Amino acid sequence: MSLTATVIVLVAAAWVGFSAFAVFTHQSWVVDNLADYGVPRSWWAWLGSAKALGAAGLLIGRWMPAVGVAAAAGLVLYFLGAVVTVLRSRAYSHIPFPLLYLGPVVVAGVVTSTA
Repeated sequence: MSLTATVIVLVAAAWVGFSAFAVFTHQSWVVDNLADYGVPRSWWAWLGSAKALGAAGLLIGRWMPAVGVAAAAGLVLYFLGAVVTVLRSRAYSHIPFPLLYLGPVVVAGVVTSTA
């Protein structure tokens, strides 16, 4: 994997990992929105775990590309689900936020799959 691809994967994993950390530590700018979107509180730990595992999978993909591609695919589905959740709650001005995570994950998946 080239240096550029490695940096892309590291940045995407850090970005998603930060998002998981924000959920685990109940940062108000995240969990208030989750509550507003109608996401049950009992799901928050699972959602944070999915993001944390996805971030770890992206990192592991540095050495095991199949794991990285699978992690990227899972995170793409996760963040597409986030977009749908935002749309269903009619918080249209919030649509860019899950897309800010989706973009780097897609790029990380592409560079991992071509490694």
